[in-house]
Amino acid sequence: MAKSRNNLLGVGGQRKKLSRADQQGAGSARVADRKVAEDKKQELVRKMRERAEAQAANPAPAAEPADTAAPAERDARS
Repeated sequence: MAKSRNNLLGVGGQRKKLSRADQQGAGSARVADRKVAEDKKQELVRKMRERAEAQAANPAPAAEPADTAAPAERDARS
């Protein structure tokens, strides 16, 4: 006899138990924490993009030659 595909009891894991406040749509602290975490992540991504764009627009010099030291430093070395 073939297996029945209509009986899906127990398939798909457990559901989270909702508090009364959650059932009524009041929300929980977990939702607020996720919102705060998402906001922090978006702010960090924005800052990283700004830094990357600034570096792409103004590439820093690779290295300074040794002869470009300030005059006071040249005198101190002698």
